[in-house]
Amino acid sequence: MTPARIMEGSEAIAEAVALARPQVIAAYPITPQTHIVESLARRVAEGELESQFLTVESEHSGASAVLGASATGVRTFTATSSQGLLYMAEVVFNIAGMRLPIVMTVANRALSGPLSIWNDHQDSMTLRDAGWLQLFAQTAQEAHDLQLVAYRVAEDPSVSLPVMLCVDGFVLTHAFEAVEPITRDQADLLLPPFAPWYALDPSEPVSMGTYAEPAVYTEARYAVHRAMLDSRPVLARALDDLAATTGRRYDPWLDTYRVEDADVVLVAMGTAAQTARLVVDELRGGGDAAGLVAIRTFRPFPAQEIRDALQTVRRVVVLDRAVSLGADGIVAGEVRAALGDRSTSVVCVIGGLGGRDVARETLRRAFEATEDGWIDLKKELVIR
Repeated sequence: MTPARIMEGSEAIAEAVALARPQVIAAYPITPQTHIVESLARRVAEGELESQFLTVESEHSGASAVLGASATGVRTFTATSSQGLLYMAEVVFNIAGMRLPIVMTVANRALSGPLSIWNDHQDSMTLRDAGWLQLFAQTAQEAHDLQLVAYRVAEDPSVSLPVMLCVDGFVLTHAFEAVEPITRDQADLLLPPFAPWYALDPSEPVSMGTYAEPAVYTEARYAVHRAMLDSRPVLARALDDLAATTGRRYDPWLDTYRVEDADVVLVAMGTAAQTARLVVDELRGGGDAAGLVAIRTFRPFPAQEIRDALQTVRRVVVLDRAVSLGADGIVAGEVRAALGDRSTSVVCVIGGLGGRDVARETLRRAFEATEDGWIDLKKELVIR
């Protein structure tokens, strides 16, 4: 077992990226992602990491740079947040459509306007249909571990899709936690050298990302969808190997906590799930049969696992940290679809937007919710 170190979340992520040995890193600074690429830039400058670090003039250029580099058959990395991710959007869709196994860390942050630098999940949720796998980390340790897992899954020939590792901005990226770092030997066992499925080569010219007429476009999109589904056993195997190598085991899809005999279960993602565990224990101490389901993999969405975990639960409350305005919470909609025509009541609570604190009292109120609503400044439920 590696001795634990107190590490900032961003540094824990950067250390794992360095262990993956990306040959090209391109990023533009944007809060609260900047510490990740600052650390990587320092490692490159000091000779600790042999990589081309590209200082680009925008997030669109950063995504374009790693697209081009990945197309030549090298391992790449980028990171961004909020408006930066949206600025990348055109390229983000192209990366998935071209089946390039790029890994990107998204330090989740609210979108403008009004301008906010604080955490919610609206940025990555907005691009949930871009064809990238989306993993949500709850802790710095998990973010560190999943970074290598992301490369392992992205680069598997049966997948060959990009992966977005989502971490709560500030709450995770700038907080200090005890982390047991993966060693170089462990990383080499977990992540073999990158062997691209195909790559640009002047001696054997190919076309990539070309024009598609209606006769082939649907098939191309279906191929991405099929690869997303095919990533499920690959992710499970990668996490099994992580457990065998480090002793740390993560369920590929979701964590369940005290769900077996629960009457009401909260569904959450990211760091809020850690706080929710404490609230579940407090409610249990008061006689309430509460439980928690924390989603780890949002794309591909674990619909069957959700159905299995909630099969005996009468009431489900989904904490959404993003909202499809004019409709509903995004995760709540997915949970409702997964449960289908079951009689389970699914309540959507919108909370934690723009960095609003998801405190214990906030979550206690969420457990009590009986109608769709928003949690306001006073942490009281506002029914709409």
